[in-house]
Amino acid sequence: MQLSAFLFLSFIVLLVGVSPRAAAVAGSNGSATVYELLPKYGLPEGLLPDAVASYSLDEDGRFVVELARPSCYVQFDSYLVYYAQRITGTLKIGSIRDLEGIQVRRFFIWLDVDEIKVDLPPSDSIYFQVGWITRRLAVDEFHQVHSCLNQTDYRDRIKGLFPEPIYDIEELITGDVHVALQRRGVSDWTLATFSLLDELVISQTARPPQ
Repeated sequence: MQLSAFLFLSFIVLLVGVSPRAAAVAGSNGSATVYELLPKYGLPEGLLPDAVASYSLDEDGRFVVELARPSCYVQFDSYLVYYAQRITGTLKIGSIRDLEGIQVRRFFIWLDVDEIKVDLPPSDSIYFQVGWITRRLAVDEFHQVHSCLNQTDYRDRIKGLFPEPIYDIEELITGDVHVALQRRGVSDWTLATFSLLDELVISQTARPPQ
C-alpha cells in the first residue's frame, strides 16, 4: 500500500515537472517537440514561434502545425513575420516546401513565403522564397524561439512604420539576379521599380493577415 502511494506521488511530481511547452508541442507519437524536430532536418528551431500547440508529420514529410492562438506576429531583425493559426508544408532535409501560413511584411505589403531553405552543408545563411524572389537572411536570427508580439506591441510597431526609400527594394533580390540585370544595362531605378511591381503582383494572391 505504501509502495503504491509512493509511486503515485512520484508520478504526480514527474507530471508537474514537465515543461508546458514541451508537453504541448510533442508530436502525435510523443517522441519529440517540433522545436527538437526542425534541427534534425538541418533547420533552425526558431523558424516557429513559441505558441505552437501541436503538430503532426506524415511519412512523406507533410506536416501540420497548430498554434495556440488565432495568429502570431514575430519581429525578427530584418522582417515582421506573420504566422497563421494553421501552418502546413512539406519538410525535407534542408528545406520546407509548399509552405502555407507564413507571411513576411515588406513596404506595408504582406507576402506569402512559399519555401524556406538552408545551405547543405550548413552556412550562415537561410533563404526565404517569396514568388520568384529569394531573400537571404542570417540564420542566427532563427536559432532562438521567439514569442508572439502582444496586441499592444504590434499596434505600436505598425504606428512606427513608414515607407522605406525606393532603392531599398533591391534588397529583396539576390545578388546574382541583381548583377545579371545590371549587365543588361538595367538602371537602379528601373530595377527598384520592377522589384516593387513584382511584390504587388505577388501580394494579389496573398490574403492580408488578420
